[in-house]
Amino acid sequence: MAPTLSSTAMEDTVDTSVSQEKGEMCSSVGQVKGSEAEDTLHPSELEGQTCTTGNDGDKVPTPAMRRRAFLQYLALCCSMFVAGWNDGTLGPLLPRIQEVYHVGYAIVSLIFVVSCTGAVLGSCTFLYLFDRLGYGLVVVLASCMMMVAYCLEAAAVPFPVFVTAYFFIGYGGSFLNSGSNVFLASVSVGKASNRFGILHGVYGLGAMASPLISTQFAQMSRWSFVYLVHLGLLVVTLVMQVLAFKFKGQADCARDIGLPPPETESSLLQRYKRVFCMRVVHLMAFFAFVYVGIEVSIGSWIVTYVINLRHGGPDSGYIPSGLFGGLMLGRVALLPVSKLIGERRVIFVYILAVLGLELAVWHVQSVVADAICVAFIGIFLGPMFPIMTNHAGGILPPDLISGGVGWIASWGAAGAAVFPFVTGAIASKTGIKSLFPLVVALTGLLFCVWACVPRSRRQIKG
Repeated sequence: MAPTLSSTAMEDTVDTSVSQEKGEMCSSVGQVKGSEAEDTLHPSELEGQTCTTGNDGDKVPTPAMRRRAFLQYLALCCSMFVAGWNDGTLGPLLPRIQEVYHVGYAIVSLIFVVSCTGAVLGSCTFLYLFDRLGYGLVVVLASCMMMVAYCLEAAAVPFPVFVTAYFFIGYGGSFLNSGSNVFLASVSVGKASNRFGILHGVYGLGAMASPLISTQFAQMSRWSFVYLVHLGLLVVTLVMQVLAFKFKGQADCARDIGLPPPETESSLLQRYKRVFCMRVVHLMAFFAFVYVGIEVSIGSWIVTYVINLRHGGPDSGYIPSGLFGGLMLGRVALLPVSKLIGERRVIFVYILAVLGLELAVWHVQSVVADAICVAFIGIFLGPMFPIMTNHAGGILPPDLISGGVGWIASWGAAGAAVFPFVTGAIASKTGIKSLFPLVVALTGLLFCVWACVPRSRRQIKG
């Protein structure tokens, strides 16, 4: 477990204002002196939590530790890019998969069921494996598991095997997503809203780029070769993970960038019990479950929706790129708005904006208008998850951040599988027109769940 640190320990080492930095460097036991101002700087400042003694007795980062910290952050971004790429790919491919394997909405939705099974199992085992094997080894194993699945899918294997491969994607993907969030939350403790915004913006970048590629492959005879692109991206990610974390646990990774060793205050079983007894953890896990379900349901089924109900052509496959491009843009561009209004209050504003846009897509009979509204849905959906994750890191007890954030993020991965399946199952009976009534209802539920989330650590009751 990484120690409790303020984001001011990550101040830019090239800042010319020495007077502002003085008193804000970490002490030799990893405590922070001075102000606890919000982080507003570049993500490479993750490395700024290193300590060597200067002439005035303050602690300053060393160049080697800064480079190591930047490499670690870059590896986290690679993992999130792959997670976004995976989530954005399936939407444009679904009509082609149905055509090739001669299956309907309900049967093709088994992809989401199997993926959900893997994600839920990943949710239940993440904390144990994270503690026993260490972060560096867990993320490498997750990447290898997903590589095996993509090899099977690239070969266009029979449908039962094709679907089964999504179990490994769901399981491994939940670890990459959870691990990245846990690592950053543990070293930031609620003071990394900018870094979370950029990290999840990279997820949006991957999810935006993948439909551009998969739409092209969906029109080719070798449509399944799109998974070779996934495989190449995972190889790059795997190399980054090995170079950055070297199969080490989070404690050793923290020492590499100058953080003091984490304190272990309880056994793994005791932490499991404490995490699962905390109402706030389950509230935020449910929020993540519904939120990611909305995001991926729209991304997965919007192409089918537009083709069937708005009579869109093959270029409709690019609409998910608008959704996930908006997601990426919102996570970065709306950071000042979120801080101005207040990160907890602004979630309500974003949810209401999403709700209005979903109603517009539901009722406006225009391909162009629907595509524009979907892009704006992405913009306002975007900041919610990083804000929620940063909020969790700020209100959970420090020794429970890894377990709590891991559980929350893993259930987000489960939501990415459950709700697209529910959408497909309903569509098999009522038609794809059921997509937006469902997501409107889920968005209203999201508003209610967030209203129940505590504002501060003092309000938490185990």
